[in-house]
Amino acid sequence: MTFKKSQQPGSRRDFIKKSAVGVVAFTIVPRFVLGKGYLAPSDKLTKAVIGVGGMGRGHLVYENTPVVAICDVDKRHLAQGAALVGNGVKTFGDYRELLQLPEVDIVHIATPPHWHGIISVDAAKAGKDIWCEKPMTHTIGEGKRVIEAVQQHGRMFRLNTWFRFKDVFYGMNVQAKPIKKLVDSGLLGWPLKVRVGKGTGFDWKFYWVGKENLEPQPVPPELDYDTWLGPAQYKPYHIHRTHQTFRGYWDYDGGGLSDMGQHYMDPVQYFLNKDDTSPISVEIDAPQQHPDAVGTWRKITYTYADGCQIILDGEGKEENMPYIEGPKGKLYPGFKSDIPDMERKLAAFPDPAPQITTFTESVKTRQKFALNEENGFRSCTIVNMGLIALRLGRSLKFDPIKLEFIDDDAANRLINPTMRAPFSI
Repeated sequence: MTFKKSQQPGSRRDFIKKSAVGVVAFTIVPRFVLGKGYLAPSDKLTKAVIGVGGMGRGHLVYENTPVVAICDVDKRHLAQGAALVGNGVKTFGDYRELLQLPEVDIVHIATPPHWHGIISVDAAKAGKDIWCEKPMTHTIGEGKRVIEAVQQHGRMFRLNTWFRFKDVFYGMNVQAKPIKKLVDSGLLGWPLKVRVGKGTGFDWKFYWVGKENLEPQPVPPELDYDTWLGPAQYKPYHIHRTHQTFRGYWDYDGGGLSDMGQHYMDPVQYFLNKDDTSPISVEIDAPQQHPDAVGTWRKITYTYADGCQIILDGEGKEENMPYIEGPKGKLYPGFKSDIPDMERKLAAFPDPAPQITTFTESVKTRQKFALNEENGFRSCTIVNMGLIALRLGRSLKFDPIKLEFIDDDAANRLINPTMRAPFSI
């Protein structure tokens, strides 16, 4: 099955114009008549989930938003999701049909990453607010397009990683908030060096590697493999390419770095106050990567214009090293520091600014969520910079304003790689 441009969904306004909706329907759904984005305090938001494999089925119950529709290109997943939701949930094999449902407020995108960008853009055009799994997009170019579509159509966007605003941050025994407070206080000095690896509580999940020289297999009858591939270049079906193991192939994801990168680095971006910029270089130490199957890496180093660095340790060699190191002090896992009387000194400084940390509040108030299309794009760009450097096997220079690599045509082609016809974003 392929999608034609003429079949792309219109905006929510277009949908309403084309629908013969009476006064009774408007009393049921007041948000459509009382202004763009209006929600009465008593309104209960509804959600649809696109992609109900393992991740999608894990988010069927979230923030008291009833699921009214689900979509998947695998009929087994669709049946399993429908059984879990119950209550006559509507099921679809084509997400564009789901986007036309007027009763859907929020679309949760839980497909493989190579579909995130296209579906996010189409959901914004259809007037839906968007809850997207990480990584935000498969490429830097797709991320730029998502920002444009979300803001053009006045939608709310949430990226589904949360460590910048809740839960104990990996290896630190505290949330990200006190780490940011420490960084903002200046007690560590500047610039800072942040180490991300096993020694500081991070696991890069290197089991997400691909297999080389896969022999073609028959496509299972329940799977619409052509639509599963979507914008990715055609490769013969093999079970290892799909579902639980797709992360090991460049066409659909990027191994452990893509799977876990935003979980780990978005909070780093937050407490380094880098939400509106990107590193100016990425240096890699890694084996030569296969053109199809993702491999492992030893070390990746990102450097910002002000000298701050993020060092990704893939070998676990950074044990007993500080998590954050500055010219005036160091912070170790467990929120331990070599700064004398750190916690007493820190109490004199203000807390970080409050954030909206419940997406339903963001949808109802039309105020940006803590991790939205803009700062989510920047942390996803950190991930995608590393993936491009790994694929090409060389270190790269990057312009964080133009959002392109410097004097490297091959790297820039991977910002907007060619999509398989007829797909586009």
